Amino acid sequence: MDDELKRQMAARLRDALEQVDDERSLIHFLRVLGHDWNRERQLEADMLSLPAALGWENRSIGEYLEAMVDWAEASEEGLRFCDVPDNPWRRMANILFAGKIYA
Repeated sequence: MDDELKRQMAARLRDALEQVDDERSLIHFLRVLGHDWNRERQLEADMLSLPAALGWENRSIGEYLEAMVDWAEASEEGLRFCDVPDNPWRRMANILFAGKIYA
């Protein structure tokens, strides 16, 4: 996998996450998150690797949803390096993003 593509995809996703402050920006983040997931599926068709090409630890909707819930519960009061955002839209975006990387 091309490291430059990996960096670009991660930056695009992180930028969309950091811009979430209302419903419209959350919808944009969901679109970028979905594109990231679909792009990984395309890359993974060519090679099987762990973790997956773009960092998706959870490869089924069930695993993704469980990881989201687990991270949301673990981070209700904040985490060592992650404060709970004041904005509820950002909190939701953080939960959705965590479903990608939390195992």
